[in-house]
Amino acid sequence: MKNNSVDERFGGRNDGVAGFIKSNKVTVAVYIVTILLYVVTLFVSPSFRNWHHLMLVLVLASFLIVVSYGQGIVILVRGLDLSVGSMITLSGVLVAAWVSQSNENILWAIPLVLLITTFIGMLNGIGATLLRIPPFVMTLSTGIIVFSVVLGFTEGSPHKGNAPRFLNGMMLDHTAGIPNIVYFLILFIFVAVIVQSYSAFGRKLYALGANPKAAHISGLRNNLLTISAFGISGFCCGLVGMMLVGYTDAPTLTMGDPYVMSSIAAVVVGGSSILGGKGNYLGTVGGVLLLTILSTLITAIGLAEGWRTIIQGAIIVMALIMSSVSERNTKIASAQKNISKSVPETQKV
Repeated sequence: MKNNSVDERFGGRNDGVAGFIKSNKVTVAVYIVTILLYVVTLFVSPSFRNWHHLMLVLVLASFLIVVSYGQGIVILVRGLDLSVGSMITLSGVLVAAWVSQSNENILWAIPLVLLITTFIGMLNGIGATLLRIPPFVMTLSTGIIVFSVVLGFTEGSPHKGNAPRFLNGMMLDHTAGIPNIVYFLILFIFVAVIVQSYSAFGRKLYALGANPKAAHISGLRNNLLTISAFGISGFCCGLVGMMLVGYTDAPTLTMGDPYVMSSIAAVVVGGSSILGGKGNYLGTVGGVLLLTILSTLITAIGLAEGWRTIIQGAIIVMALIMSSVSERNTKIASAQKNISKSVPETQKV
């Protein structure tokens, strides 16, 4: 028999449009708010009413879309990755230094950088599982160590090289009027959704996040799954570091800093539970687009940078409150349903 509760959690029910909306209320709501916010932005700044601006929004959102996937996977298994900023910076600095403006070393440099950031992510997972260090503390410490390594490697000046032509082409060139990075995003999102919501690996992650003890009893290798989740986060950070270098043409020591809180905000706003076991990547993508368009609106209005941080923090708090209320209502409804089932038919009026 098909388990509807599991299908709803994965966003996988197949009951037509009405069924999809019912099982993905938060995701649908996020996209509706995003569209309304974009319409407001068009009225506030008429100069944004063109195809170029829409493509620019997607390009600017691309960095957060990728890093938020890794962050979302970690949050799904009840973790948190605060080292994403430092790993993004490390990736950008290394690829610029090893490849520079040529493409000669790209065949070994890019895989090696991705391997390094993935390994660092897996170290976070090992610390959080085998050493039982709280993920918050483990990833914060890792971030400090990685940033110190970056400072030592660059001697305080990251401009030891520029982006390779391949990365410049991926981030800045267009094909058929669409930025090349948008094609990459479509492929990335497709693969990410399949892995998270429709693969055996993804279902194990959901089971682990929903109830670690039950997952262990059922035979799942919780430690390995958690380490893998942090490894995916590291891999995504490696990709984003390269993308940023390709877009800006040179790394900076603070290039990854904005993506620490933003990735958490996107995941939470997209409907994922900060306690793990709930959420889907399409919702996270909607959260990224909402935050990106909101940032564009703030720029159009002319508000100071500080307001951007204040509004982002307020959005996280509101999303957490809504998530908490939703989970409480779900538990109450489930308890009432169980009580109703336990009452004999003869006692029902």
